[in-house]
Amino acid sequence: MRYPPEHARRQFLFQAGGGFGGLAFAHLLGGEELQTERPLSDLNGGIHHRAKVRRVVQLFMNGGASQMDTFDHKPQLTKRHGENIDFGIKAAATSTPGSIMKSPFKFKQYGDSGRWVSSVFPKVAGLVDDLAFLMAMRSKTNVHGPASYLQNTGFISPGFPCTGAWISYGLGQLSDDVPAFVVLPDPKGLPYNNGGNFSAAFLPAAHQGVLIKPNAAVPIANLEPPEFAHDVTKASEAAGLELLERLNRQHLEARSGDSRLESRIRSYELAAKMQVSAPQMLDLAGETMATHSAYGLDNEVTAPFGRNCLTARRMLERGVRFVQVWSGAGGAAQNWDNHGDIPNELPFIAGQVDQPIAALLRDLKQRGMFEDTLIVWTTEFGRMPFTQGSTGRDHNGGTFVTWLAGAGIKGGTSYGQSDDFAYQTAENTTWSYDLHATMLHLLGIDHTRLTYRHNGIDRRLTDVHGHVIDAVLA
Repeated sequence: MRYPPEHARRQFLFQAGGGFGGLAFAHLLGGEELQTERPLSDLNGGIHHRAKVRRVVQLFMNGGASQMDTFDHKPQLTKRHGENIDFGIKAAATSTPGSIMKSPFKFKQYGDSGRWVSSVFPKVAGLVDDLAFLMAMRSKTNVHGPASYLQNTGFISPGFPCTGAWISYGLGQLSDDVPAFVVLPDPKGLPYNNGGNFSAAFLPAAHQGVLIKPNAAVPIANLEPPEFAHDVTKASEAAGLELLERLNRQHLEARSGDSRLESRIRSYELAAKMQVSAPQMLDLAGETMATHSAYGLDNEVTAPFGRNCLTARRMLERGVRFVQVWSGAGGAAQNWDNHGDIPNELPFIAGQVDQPIAALLRDLKQRGMFEDTLIVWTTEFGRMPFTQGSTGRDHNGGTFVTWLAGAGIKGGTSYGQSDDFAYQTAENTTWSYDLHATMLHLLGIDHTRLTYRHNGIDRRLTDVHGHVIDAVLA
């Protein structure tokens, strides 16, 4: 196959990837019942029932956001501040239990729902009537890595696909020009587990999260030849692609059941399209100054997370189905892992995200996207009601808070309750399985029927657990 150099990439990729892509797509939709003739743009219709959600943006607070200092108001902590209470444990994750510590932040009630919110989230507090709170989320572990895996993949060990990969596998792409699943990390670095939190694991490799860094000088690695590669020309690219096509076909003949080649071809095909679509998608210059200001791009504190949130909205507009936005890198500082000094550490990290999150919610509303977009705010676990050191809090898998907003969600509601000290769940406990089941339900998927055969087991995101949380659904 020899084409004029200017057409070589596009024609080669169509030739090499089109057939495999079609076969893969039918497979990704998951069976005969999904292989209908409905157009690609209507994939939000769901696969088991009609969907209420077309796309999802998940805001993940890496490190363990303190529930009693943000959304879970506990007067008992104030009343018994400084007391030593026996919780039946001799040690927390990294420390011995100290005395009860009240929240150092003022709580107020907001909205018609009267939701209590602390002073670290003044912007989000004004939108509580749009949010549905899961007040008794629980984890099986109080260790970052396993807890983060659990909240992302449904398992505490590595090697399992994350939520975004399952959604990509079940529903495919909304647009040919952008990935189904994109990850926007904190510019300070990747979270605990690094890429394990957004891996496709044993699902076809094409469904892993595409890592894009809007705050970096080069947001998408290897999308274009490096500036110093003067020998890379259209003609040399054409020759390289021709060789690649021959090698790929030889490889496929010997390994017809290997999804990695198929995924590679699809990734090259998508990369070629993203050379056109991605620069425009990532270019915020066309946004109004009012929009820049709303997201906090004019403030060095809020600008990094604000840029990620604004980019997430632009991605959702252009057909990315699942965008995961991270706050906080892995490590002992500059995230939500507030072991040492809650009064100073928590406002620092919350101040980076409060305004951008509120701006994202308002922006989605103004653009009519709130009606078919699901927003999920979560973390991997909570914090302890007693002190670590003088004013820090240790890890606590016993209870934490998640909230949802947008399509199919009953705003101004809450479900579940922790005990008087926000130490353990007390009523209507929910797990990652229930959150995932609810997300899939809103996307038109029965979580018990979205499976993939692996090592003789029909694996699913929710393992053998999970219930849709009907109480927060509209």
